[in-house]
Amino acid sequence: SLNETYAQRSRKYGMLADNLQTDMHEVIGHASGKINDGVGTSAETLKNYDACLEEARADLVALYFLMDPKLIELGVMDSMDVARAGYDDYIRIGLMVQLSRVELGEDLQEAHMRNRQLVAAWAVDKGRDKNVIEKVSNQGKTYFVIRDYEALHGLWGDLLREIQRIKSEGDYAAGKALVETYGVKIEHELHEEVLKRYASLKI
Repeated sequence: SLNETYAQRSRKYGMLADNLQTDMHEVIGHASGKINDGVGTSAETLKNYDACLEEARADLVALYFLMDPKLIELGVMDSMDVARAGYDDYIRIGLMVQLSRVELGEDLQEAHMRNRQLVAAWAVDKGRDKNVIEKVSNQGKTYFVIRDYEALHGLWGDLLREIQRIKSEGDYAAGKALVETYGVKIEHELHEEVLKRYASLKI
């Protein structure tokens, strides 16, 4: 089944994908990007949205390069299935898993949580016409299924470009719009479902 395919890939490659993402997030994510001459620091220009947008930018650098064949050439991964497992996990965590840590009815407050939902929800929205990520309901449970990994890779490249532009130009209005549209509000029914599914695990 589709579920089993995802589960097997996640079990086999999930840890490696997570480690590669974390490494690239920290090393080439936070260490990259320039602010245009004459523009203030991001803390000054983007204010309360700076932390979320910077975490999103670093995540997007990692996600974009996770699908680069150079990683196979370098020998740090042996298959694009590592990247696919990383993409699956990111969408699942950003849209569902992390909601288990939030009280029903609350908004997302923490910068990393806002950033993950922003990056995942933006991709769902922008890829809707081409069904890049499909929201599927099966036996009362919701799943987000990536239908086109290459297209998602391209979308995340577009979002990275836009967030870097926002940071470089100090575009507060565009930064605020991105975070408030995609990174703050939680879909109530989905949140309720996640909390029920999580409670049933008795963790």
